[in-house]
Amino acid sequence: MILLTKPQQEKLLANGTATAAALAAGREPPDHKPVVKLFTPDAAATWLLTEIDPDEPDIAFGLCDLGMQCAELGSVSLAELRALRGRLGLPVERDRHFEATHPLSVYARAGIEHGAIVTDPRRLDQAAAAEEVG
Repeated sequence: MILLTKPQQEKLLANGTATAAALAAGREPPDHKPVVKLFTPDAAATWLLTEIDPDEPDIAFGLCDLGMQCAELGSVSLAELRALRGRLGLPVERDRHFEATHPLSVYARAGIEHGAIVTDPRRLDQAAAAEEVG
């Protein structure tokens, strides 16, 4: 399976360029929606990626959960994801049905509260409401 489709890769790069431009101008970076969800089918790791660094196109940014009840924002090497194998030797896969409903900050809040990446709409809506409050 292809890790990223061409449209996903283009969107990730566009988001990375927008983030870099905002930071260079001293502005708050955009809170992008995740573009792609990757996971290990034979382990508990999941990644929600929002952008690729335009200066380092192998480095993606997003919410990373290695299955240790500690979802956190960070960077990941796409080459390492392509090479990674789970316990049964299966490669990282792309969730073909994933479509983000909220910006990354909401997924991060829900992931931190629940100890894992959350895609349940009810929990995401609760996290979004909490984001609005404070």
